[in-house]
Formats: sequence, C-alpha cells, structure tokens
Amino acid sequence: MAHQGDYTGDNKKFDETISQVRQQIDILLNDNSVPRNVKNALEDAKKALNEDTGYSVKSSAATYKIDEISNDINLPPYARTVIWNILSLLESVKE
Repeated sequence: MAHQGDYTGDNKKFDETISQVRQQIDILLNDNSVPRNVKNALEDAKKALNEDTGYSVKSSAATYKIDEISNDINLPPYARTVIWNILSLLESVKE
C-alpha cells in the first residue's frame, strides 16, 4: 500500500523533471548559435519525451538522442553544459 503513494510522488517528480528538460531543450532550439544537427537531435529527443510510454522508456530514448550530440565539436561551450544538465536530469528519471 505504501508503494502506491510512492509511485504517485515519483510520477509527479518525473513530470516536473521532464518539464524542466523540455524547457532547456526549447532554450537551445531557439538559439541561433546551436548547429542544425544538434537542433534536429534535440527535436527528436523532445518528441521522445512526448510519447505515450513509461518514464524510463521516454528518458532512455531522449538520452540516446542527446548523448549522440553531446560531444559535437561545433557545439558552443555553454550549450554543451546545458546538454550535460539535460542528460543528468534524464538520468534521474530512469531510476
């Protein structure tokens, strides 16, 4: 019985975390200094977060897309930091 309440709490926490991730993705999508290939990967990740699947599946799919571009040589340094933060947030959703 106690677990059911935990899941509800986790779901709310996960929803808030995914909302934060979407906001950070939007910031990068609206930045003209972020390369197009990075924006494409971010858009794919955002779509994955909107899928009607479990939190772990959503975060894994988004992580996969974003991880591919996290070391892009053309990525501005601050954008790389935002991407690392996004990956960290997504990692917390998987647990």
